[in-house]
Amino acid sequence: MSLSRSASPRPQRARRTVLAVPGSSDRFIAKARGLEADCLFLDLEDAVAPGEKEAARHRIVDALNAPEGWTPRTLTVRVNDWTTPWTTMDTWTVVTGAGAHIDCLVLPKATCAADVQALDRVLTQAEQAAGLDVGQIGLELQIEEARGVLNVAEIAAASPRTETLVFGPGDYMASMGMASLSVASQIPGYPGDHFHHAFSAILVAARAHGLQAIDGPYVSIRDVEGFTESARKVAALGYDGKWVLHPDQIAAGNAVFTPSAETLERARRIVTAYEEATGLAQGARGAIVVDDEMVDEAGLKVARAQLARVGG
Repeated sequence: MSLSRSASPRPQRARRTVLAVPGSSDRFIAKARGLEADCLFLDLEDAVAPGEKEAARHRIVDALNAPEGWTPRTLTVRVNDWTTPWTTMDTWTVVTGAGAHIDCLVLPKATCAADVQALDRVLTQAEQAAGLDVGQIGLELQIEEARGVLNVAEIAAASPRTETLVFGPGDYMASMGMASLSVASQIPGYPGDHFHHAFSAILVAARAHGLQAIDGPYVSIRDVEGFTESARKVAALGYDGKWVLHPDQIAAGNAVFTPSAETLERARRIVTAYEEATGLAQGARGAIVVDDEMVDEAGLKVARAQLARVGG
């Protein structure tokens, strides 16, 4: 039997920038409401001390149910991983309390398919208890350790709820024993890109299963130039966005992961022309010519992928 599934395919949300917001801080939550990130996650994991976990759950529920709006279009909550005693109650409390306002849950330290399937089952029961459609809330899976990279293909395929794979550089460096204390920065003495294998493995697994690939944070929050360089590298590889830890990183990240105006205009022409010429809604297939280039279904997918980066 397949795992929980909503009636329609998972939405393709813009995630050029994904803002981390401590779930234990009313001040940070209030500030995040008006920031121009595409997505944010209210954190119950690393940003919240063990003694504050329970209170942070209720603070997040109150924040999501408050009448004030949010500028970010996608709202998610990061629960604690399965090596902790908090995952189930994190999920139950926020979903039964404010599930109608949650687009996805973020699972850190996903190491195998069983981690994902366990959260899927708990989430299904929480949705049912809250009167929500089963499968309504998606999953974002963080790949942060050697075992996670090794098993990334099975992790990507483990639940139809999954929308993104997210690289976690800090825990990955610790897992691999890399000789640096600066997360996501170049390692002295190693001339290559120490993250290249992980970046590529995550991206291949994401694309093979129709998911987005998101890079983790750049922790030098005042170094916007360094953040921009880091974002450009993964954008060139094909990543869809990057986590941001500070408001100063948002504009830079949005710019890096936004296709040019010319690219977007042409993508819209391709989609419009293809659908008009082939009657796509009625199931017709074929190829057309746009700007002296042949466009078939593969070209249509490329155009739609560009538009998805800015929400269509």
